[in-house]
Amino acid sequence: MKMTSIKMKKLLESRLQNPEWKTQFNRDKDTFRVEWADTKQGIEISLPGIISKYEQKKDQALDELEEHIHEALRIMNEKQQLSGKEKSIYPVVRAASFPTESNEGEKLVTDEHTAETRIYYALDLGKSYRLIDHAMLQEEGLDQERIREIARFNLRSLETGMKQDEVAGNTFYFLSSNDGYDASRILNESLLEQMKAQSVGELAVAVPHGDVCIFADIQNASGYDILAQMNMKFFAEGRVPITSLPFLYEDKNLEPIFVLAQNKPKSD
Repeated sequence: MKMTSIKMKKLLESRLQNPEWKTQFNRDKDTFRVEWADTKQGIEISLPGIISKYEQKKDQALDELEEHIHEALRIMNEKQQLSGKEKSIYPVVRAASFPTESNEGEKLVTDEHTAETRIYYALDLGKSYRLIDHAMLQEEGLDQERIREIARFNLRSLETGMKQDEVAGNTFYFLSSNDGYDASRILNESLLEQMKAQSVGELAVAVPHGDVCIFADIQNASGYDILAQMNMKFFAEGRVPITSLPFLYEDKNLEPIFVLAQNKPKSD
């Protein structure tokens, strides 16, 4: 029988039983919310998306969702400290449209990056992470510059192994280590310069979603089209979409290719 929102609601309720939690079903918005009964902090789920995943993966989709909800609620109910956990602070790249405040209304620590992306900072908690807000900095007497330095230092320690593919005379490199910070590699200036130095043509970089960073050695006009199509596909499939626009890396700057590509000479 076809899965419906009501049936999915009942499945989730049976899996998410905890005397300290409350669940709510919003028929109009087609959402399901789980929250701590005392603090009202919680997580809201769009049921159509879960139903779509359930139809593809069945109970595995619900197992993954249940684990995610348990972890998210656990983190919400714990007071996180930065002191003593400096090695677990990393930069995180998100879409420019991503919220700049936490669910509790606290202003998140951010830096400008490009017109398409913004930099956030995260405290790694193992299976997940907590975005750092200014209230956390004030409580511990830290400033944003210090967090920025720590995060960039830790980023440079992450692995940069890639898979390589040749398509129509262009070379594409895929960095996807599944550590939660793959897209953050676009902030590693040393890596960008290394990739630029080894490129035969022009270097393009793409972060379609949070779990991949694509480098492209563009050696002919078709390379731009291939990268654009590839990036759009990754963007549509990503768990945390960032931007469907790739960037050209030149003079240590990132510029969206859709602005520059029209000026590129065409080759046979």
